[in-house]
Amino acid sequence: MGETHSSHEARARGSRLIALAGPFQSGKTTLLEAILTHAGAIPRQGAVAAGASVGDASPEARAHRMSVEANVATVDFMGDSYTFVDLPGSVEFAHEARNILPAVDAAIVVCEADERKVPALQLVLRELEEFGVPHLLFLNKIDATTIDVRDALTILQPASRTPLLLRQIPIWNNGVAVGFIDLALERAYVYREHAPSEVVDIPKGESTTEKEARYSMLERLADYDDALMEELISDIEPPRDQVFDDLTKELRAGLVAPLFIGSAERGAGVTRLLKALRHEAPGVAEARARLGVAESGPALARVLRTVHTSHGGKLSIARVLRGGFDDGETVLSVNGEDRISGLSRLLGANMSKLSRVHEGDVVAFGRLDHAQTGDTLVADARADRSALATHAPAPDPVHAVALVVKDRKDEMRLAAAVAKLVEEDPSLVFVHDQEMSQIKLYGQGEMHLRVALERLQSRFSVAVEVTKPTVAYRETIRHKVTVRGRHKKQSGGHGQFGDVVLEVGPRGRGEGFAFSERVHGGAVPKQYFSSVEAGCQDALIHGPLGFPVVDVEAVLTDGSYHTVDSSDMAFRTAARIGMSEALGKADPILLEPVLAVDIYVPNEAMSRATGIASGRRGQIMGFGPREGWDGWDKLEALIPEAEMDNLIVELRSATAGAGFFRARFDHLAEVVGKQARDIVAAHAGHHAARAAVG
Repeated sequence: MGETHSSHEARARGSRLIALAGPFQSGKTTLLEAILTHAGAIPRQGAVAAGASVGDASPEARAHRMSVEANVATVDFMGDSYTFVDLPGSVEFAHEARNILPAVDAAIVVCEADERKVPALQLVLRELEEFGVPHLLFLNKIDATTIDVRDALTILQPASRTPLLLRQIPIWNNGVAVGFIDLALERAYVYREHAPSEVVDIPKGESTTEKEARYSMLERLADYDDALMEELISDIEPPRDQVFDDLTKELRAGLVAPLFIGSAERGAGVTRLLKALRHEAPGVAEARARLGVAESGPALARVLRTVHTSHGGKLSIARVLRGGFDDGETVLSVNGEDRISGLSRLLGANMSKLSRVHEGDVVAFGRLDHAQTGDTLVADARADRSALATHAPAPDPVHAVALVVKDRKDEMRLAAAVAKLVEEDPSLVFVHDQEMSQIKLYGQGEMHLRVALERLQSRFSVAVEVTKPTVAYRETIRHKVTVRGRHKKQSGGHGQFGDVVLEVGPRGRGEGFAFSERVHGGAVPKQYFSSVEAGCQDALIHGPLGFPVVDVEAVLTDGSYHTVDSSDMAFRTAARIGMSEALGKADPILLEPVLAVDIYVPNEAMSRATGIASGRRGQIMGFGPREGWDGWDKLEALIPEAEMDNLIVELRSATAGAGFFRARFDHLAEVVGKQARDIVAAHAGHHAARAAVG
């Protein structure tokens, strides 16, 4: 009877989408491999290190032995359909999760009882908590640890704002975890290599420990169930169905995060994990409600990822949140209509064609040219298109490189190729900096950009060299000077004549350029004032030090004109000549951009972060606890832009990959001495070299 009810509930839930999340190298991809093996989707569990896994199948993931994009695999287990999405653990690729997590039903957070990884785990759990995603933890590598599981709970709890609930305890034999006791079922299991665990009697030596751990679990559940609390106070053993009902209800409500144990590499504990998902994880209806999608209406899906393949063209990997779609059907997204050209079920890089997809499914829609990651797809041409863009904002970039194509014929192809990479990964930012004459690519870290450039070459055959981005230096002046600018030229017919007297001086930092006139007696006719101003601005493009000039004022005080030969161009030229001379005489100084940088690190890394900022000519402005984040600090500093290169690399190295920063322009500051001379000389050399090539 219970199984029949469960089967009906499973059909109502539809195919479920489960995220595999966790810190870098916690074992998510290995767990996916174990799940696929236990579900019968693959014949044997492949090793990630050997490049034999279903996940991490891209050349870049294989080469770097790390997840660099989300991997999707759909399997059937005990009559139910599940799609697992393996999310990258490195913080450099974590942004991809922000468009995926809102549409998942639940998440398995793979973790270790390692205090060094707690800050990274906290980042993962905070994302899930913000999106309201029910989640459970899988304490991995239990066969390689000797730490007591309750001590592990104590280590992990600070990373979670949701109370952790111990669901299983290990069975030890000579210091090695050989199995576990399920506290809800009150059953013991012995691990079997890459096979379901064997049910055994609870060892006599573990009976007391089991009863204590189970009572603690029930106490936690009773925090949200008054009837269960009354039973515990009265020493009444609650019915098993009631316990499972509470576990299910409190997981789905996000009141608790159950903790399971096992070994992904050995496939240990995976079957019980899958069965817990089967009975306790919510389905598409709850995800739909969380996203504010109505239960009834035309078929609707959300795009989780965009992939450009070499042979199949563009694929939009999406979850069907309502109704179903047929191959060839027309769908609407925020940017227009497309006809579905192929529907495919995914198992890593392998695809199997479908003619129709149903509610809850995660599939690849073929050739939806207008659809972008995060968009909503709807089978209704009358839908409000403005409501169909739901993508998460991309994180601010923290690392940049300048690109130079190795073959000049690739310059036109570069922009088109990078546009496809940015469509796949919106956290990449591509900028053609006209002022600096540089093409720049911004991203989330050194590895993030390295992978993007590897894809640029392998997929689109565009090879580039990487250089350091040029800093946008400026210059200004210290003193006020008065100069005369005169332009006179006679070459037959009308000549050219313009004559101006300019008073040029500095302005306050950040006040920009200002022009005014104090001309008396019509020495310069009014119709030429605007030309004089334009000529002054022409001279600001390249100052005497070679950089754009800022924060100066020019006052036209006198001059002369010729009734025949004077013109707008003549006065513009005269003003440019005079302004250039004035800037050279007014004690020019070099300015560099300084950024206001907010650095976020775990408490124990604060002194290292301070040293990193100070070592980059940073001025420490303040520090203190990070609001709303236990165990984290915030450091505020002013750091010259020239010192920002590889800051994120150094910061993450000092914080086990968890630290990050946000930066914004603050002000321009004077550069003096040898440093200023070196910058000016290098700039002059660069322009001389470019002129020689040209």
